[in-house]
Amino acid sequence: MSEPRRNVELKATDPDPARSLSICLEMGAEDRGILVQRDTYFRVPDGRLKLREETPGGAALIQYHRADEAIARESRYRIAPVEQAAAVREALDAALGTLVVVDKERRLLLWEGVRIHLDTVRGLGSFLELEGVAAPGSDLTQERATVAQLSEALGLDATRILSDSYSDRLLAAAEGGPPAAARASDGGAPGADDLVAAAPGADDLVAAARGAMERAYAPYSRFRVGVALRAPDGSVHVGANVENAAYPLGNCAEASAIGALIAAGQSAIAEAAVIGDGEEPCVPCGGCRQRLREFMPLDATVHLLADKGAHATMTLEELLPRSFGPEYLP
Repeated sequence: MSEPRRNVELKATDPDPARSLSICLEMGAEDRGILVQRDTYFRVPDGRLKLREETPGGAALIQYHRADEAIARESRYRIAPVEQAAAVREALDAALGTLVVVDKERRLLLWEGVRIHLDTVRGLGSFLELEGVAAPGSDLTQERATVAQLSEALGLDATRILSDSYSDRLLAAAEGGPPAAARASDGGAPGADDLVAAAPGADDLVAAARGAMERAYAPYSRFRVGVALRAPDGSVHVGANVENAAYPLGNCAEASAIGALIAAGQSAIAEAAVIGDGEEPCVPCGGCRQRLREFMPLDATVHLLADKGAHATMTLEELLPRSFGPEYLP
């Protein structure tokens, strides 16, 4: 059997695809245009197996192994072109069973031997993927260095880099999402024991909150805050703090995000992420905790983050114990 091909891969959430595209083009990347892809994953005992149907292009069967780590990681893969995609899909479904189907629109760019994928994945959102294509016999040093250079230029940090795949995320969403890794237990500000890594299913929400924070208007306090709210239908709505020279007229990020959610026709919050400048996780003020209480179940998850990377996860009830809500009104 021939040796598999190899890539060095890095996948991240992408809250601002237009910015990512602009950076890549400024670096001299070659824009190869839009690809529409459908990946059908099949149940296999080892690694992953998918049938990719691509327009423009064709179809291919792809088998690969890749570690689930939130770093630039090696992927070993084999590709077999397929002439009769529908027949092969039906045969594999009958023999192995279909695991999940991933539909996405991919903008492909090429730079210094790296394939840059700006992906919009149905049901998940926007992502960015870097694949440093390895030459036969490479020790992967050059590929890792080139991917690292691009990653730095794009501003990718630990809160955006993913360990899992689109297929994993869609499966998790279908099962109701992954449980929070941990929750703060004292009902107050998060301490060192409450700090946890972001749950994989929250990465898109965290990235959206970070993108909002970077656009905050905070010329007086210089403390930027971004909030992202996930509605029950999966849509994400963001807001940032907006200060005013007449200080009491400033708007908290939570209030901005709730306004965006309501304006979009939603009336409930399933999950929230709050991120602010500084070293410690950003917590909503008392008024904003009550604002969230109006639209959010007490057992819903709130991710509290710092721009520097610290992260705590709590329920709304832990943030606002013994609270007053709409159910107390006649």
